Amino acid sequence: MAIRLNNEEVRTALQDLPGWALKEGRIEKTFVFDTYAEGVAFAVKVALQAEKADHHPDSLEIMWGMVRVAYVTHSAGGITRLDLEAAAKTDTLAQ
Repeated sequence: MAIRLNNEEVRTALQDLPGWALKEGRIEKTFVFDTYAEGVAFAVKVALQAEKADHHPDSLEIMWGMVRVAYVTHSAGGITRLDLEAAAKTDTLAQ
């Protein structure tokens, strides 16, 4: 089972993940795209990566030109290293 990180550990780790923020007990980031279709394509990539890693976003919200992704490990009751790793992988999908 993954071990929950405390808020200080999360904030320190987020220094290496630009744009990610601790909000309401989870980490989240909004990605911006030029078109709706680009955002949807990105969201599909995030979903496929999540399936491969067997660690899924808490929220994957598609808006026009934006996709908000949030991670938390419910079984651990908070943010774990799995969430930070998923955030880093999500960043690479946006490049």
